Amino acid sequence: MYTDSHCHLNFPELLQRLPEIRSAMADAEVTRALCICTTLEEFGNVHRLATSYDNFWATVGVHPDNEGVHEPTYDELVERAGLPRVVAIGETGLDYYQMDERKGGRTLADMAWQRDRFRTHIRAARTTQLPLVIHTRSASEDTLAILKEEGECGDASSAGGVFHCFTESQAVARAALDLGFYISLSGILTFKTAHELREVAQFVPSDRLLIETDSPYLAPVPYRGKTNSPAYVPFVAKLLAELRGGTAEEMGRLTSQNFDTLFTKVTA
Repeated sequence: MYTDSHCHLNFPELLQRLPEIRSAMADAEVTRALCICTTLEEFGNVHRLATSYDNFWATVGVHPDNEGVHEPTYDELVERAGLPRVVAIGETGLDYYQMDERKGGRTLADMAWQRDRFRTHIRAARTTQLPLVIHTRSASEDTLAILKEEGECGDASSAGGVFHCFTESQAVARAALDLGFYISLSGILTFKTAHELREVAQFVPSDRLLIETDSPYLAPVPYRGKTNSPAYVPFVAKLLAELRGGTAEEMGRLTSQNFDTLFTKVTA
């Protein structure tokens, strides 16, 4: 019924508890999960999860905030994207959160390596016609601009994808939707301070919504502060249903259908 569209089950705090987590997922009717790659060094472990369990899938990519790791080439991304059960390119994007020139931090020019890496992922996605899993933090203007510059406009040649763990404004959501992207909501939606995000959750069209945990991070209320798990994604669906009307189960089915529409390789 429920699909966790973004989690990191290869991280040690989850991998060592995998049988327990899978049992909890079954009890919560979370039938599928997309395991997200954040470095090429970890890709083998992420892909192994997808090929070992028939309800897991994988992505390939290097997180924008990861430094000192193997820098992905276009050819490497395209080659790995062709492997069985790899359904998307990412997590990729831009993260300027630590950039504060006033405090002696990095300048915009210093972040050119992130923008170059992002472009490499977009080009690989457009070649393979796999969707992008976008991470953007304190960088939405550049994220959207680069997508447009690389030809992403929602047409047949576009890769499309999802802005995961969305925390931006309604204006950014509108711009992402205009480019053909989906919006994925995480446990942050359940936080008491997430007033603007709840407005975004009501604004996004029903056929462009996904839900996720981003586990082991960002556990929803009532588990906030604890290690997150795909078994907790129904709490995101429940709050989303309260905002938009209907039941958590209906929201689970809707977002699972959207998952299939976006990640077409899942049902191919």
